[in-house]
Amino acid sequence: MSCKIIFATGNEGKMKEVREILADLGLPVLSMKEAGIHVDVDENGTTFMENARIKAAAVHAACGEIVLADDSGLVVDAMDGAPGVYSARWMGEDTSYEIKNQAIIDRLEGLQGHERSARFVCSIAAVFPDGAKAETEGAVEGEIAFHPAGEGGFGYDPIFLLPERGVTTAELTAEEKNAISHRGRALRKMEPIIRTWLEEHA
Repeated sequence: MSCKIIFATGNEGKMKEVREILADLGLPVLSMKEAGIHVDVDENGTTFMENARIKAAAVHAACGEIVLADDSGLVVDAMDGAPGVYSARWMGEDTSYEIKNQAIIDRLEGLQGHERSARFVCSIAAVFPDGAKAETEGAVEGEIAFHPAGEGGFGYDPIFLLPERGVTTAELTAEEKNAISHRGRALRKMEPIIRTWLEEHA
């Protein structure tokens, strides 16, 4: 059975991470654009998992392949969980992350240590060619840094501090980040589920 995985995103940074983590499956991992899939998905869920399910179902309807969709974002406790499910759209989709990151730092002015607690959360929904579904989640705990630091990663990585390491996720190598990231954790939970499905449908 010839299979490929379609990951429901156009984010190149995300695709690079996904391909590295799922490499051992030995399957092609394509973005929607690479697969020639053009669907306009209304991510109107109220949780990360709801949005992942919506995306996975819409893309699966267009291609019938193994589809993975994630919704992920930054949850800042002192901001009542914002930006949360609106992480990509917070302050406007066209607003640069430099501006978004600085805005979060500004909102936490005067707060120290655990008062700056935050986490990256990733929910992944999978739909298989036979309609079977699976879901996994991953999270990584940290704090909001006082200043952006690091050139790696993307999005909110430069302000997400790992206190036990004393660095932001943007200061990690790709391998280090994949080993501890919310998306890495969720994908590593999903990998054996995909592997089992492939074995059962070989």
